[in-house]
Amino acid sequence: MAHAEAVTAPAQRLPTLERAWLSRGPLAVALLPLAVLFGALGALRRAMYRFGWLRTHALPVPVVVVGNLIAGGAGKTPTVMAVVVALRARGFRPGVISRGYGRRDSGLVDVTPLTPVARSGDEPLLLHTRLRVPVVVGRDRVAAARELLRLHPAVDVLVSDDGLQHLPLPRSAQVLVFDERGAGNGWLLPAGPLREPLPAHVPPRTVVLYNAGRPSTALPGGIAQRELGGVVELHDWWSGRPASREALQNLIGRPLVAAAGTARPGRFFEMLQSAGLSVRPLPLPDHHDYATLPWPAGTPDVIVTEKDAVKLTPDRAGPTRVWVAPLDFRMDAAVEQSLFDLLPSRPRTSRGDDSHAPSGDLTG
Repeated sequence: MAHAEAVTAPAQRLPTLERAWLSRGPLAVALLPLAVLFGALGALRRAMYRFGWLRTHALPVPVVVVGNLIAGGAGKTPTVMAVVVALRARGFRPGVISRGYGRRDSGLVDVTPLTPVARSGDEPLLLHTRLRVPVVVGRDRVAAARELLRLHPAVDVLVSDDGLQHLPLPRSAQVLVFDERGAGNGWLLPAGPLREPLPAHVPPRTVVLYNAGRPSTALPGGIAQRELGGVVELHDWWSGRPASREALQNLIGRPLVAAAGTARPGRFFEMLQSAGLSVRPLPLPDHHDYATLPWPAGTPDVIVTEKDAVKLTPDRAGPTRVWVAPLDFRMDAAVEQSLFDLLPSRPRTSRGDDSHAPSGDLTG
């Protein structure tokens, strides 16, 4: 059973509710009535789209949705990066749409290098900075898609960072990402971590990717390859220079503070330690804003994730050397091929065909 899968992260490091989601203990059972109501409302909403009472909107280019069924980060953003890189290698000109979680602006924003993170959200700004692709954020993904295509008419495929449950958005393909938690205890929010029920079979037009050492549900899928791509100093990262494994090796033996404002910071710390670094972990809340520097003044060396780096300009570091550790994330080759089998064999030259608008119902 999916809910019986082992979870490798020590439970004591997780918040109380997330620990409850790993088993069917007293707290999860107490929340089960709310989960039943949540599930009923979700099923009703999906049925309204299935029977045409609510409408999935057509878009003139194919759409790839990357998302996960469980609450919290499972590796969507690095998967989006890997999908965009793969699309480019096949001759496509991709753009990215995102909600921009945590931002303070409610409107549509065409992200540029100068967009404040408070307007764009940290992950969309990171995607634009790293990938140099058009990125538009908005709560309404369809409106964001149309705005991106209006502003960037050369784009011939869209990648949605999250949006599995955003059923007005059409999709030609979905990448369903799981981490080592799998489906947790198998229950819906708030009794468990699931946003919708775990399907018995891989849904149509969907590929499954495990951001873990092994599959964590019964659904067949591939294993992502992930490792540190080296490190690069913050000012060089902002200049677009690549990370270096030699620079990573040079940090071995130095006292380092490792800061991570991500959903699962422990994974970052473990990767650094596996690379031979001696780090003092500094876990921060997901989407931490870095309004003030969280490490002590005078700290010689700090190493951060790219999601943190996008909120840190070099002039703020002072005498501290801030190192950025990008993630080298690669999709399983079979998953990548299965994904492209769902897309046109070559980039589209016309936007007059609305054939890329299948329903977004994941349970079909």
